[in-house]
Amino acid sequence: HPDVARSLNGLGALLHEQGIYDEAKRLYESSLEIRRKCLCEDHPDVAESLNNLIRLLNTQGNYDEAKRLYERSLEVRRKALGED
Repeated sequence: HPDVARSLNGLGALLHEQGIYDEAKRLYESSLEIRRKCLCEDHPDVAESLNNLIRLLNTQGNYDEAKRLYERSLEVRRKALGED
């Protein structure tokens, strides 16, 4: 359910701030998977989950993967919200 995804995302953010990166990543990825299944691939909440995962990847220095996900997040937001 999307509300479960939101809670997972929030808990992931808390763990991220505490430096518990592996668990935060697992929660962010679970949130992303739920949102993709329950909403759709191009829903703004999917972009939110992607952005949290991106922040974590940046923190860990995984810039190539972060860039790939930034591009996907931008694509999702453009499709969902338009250019303006």
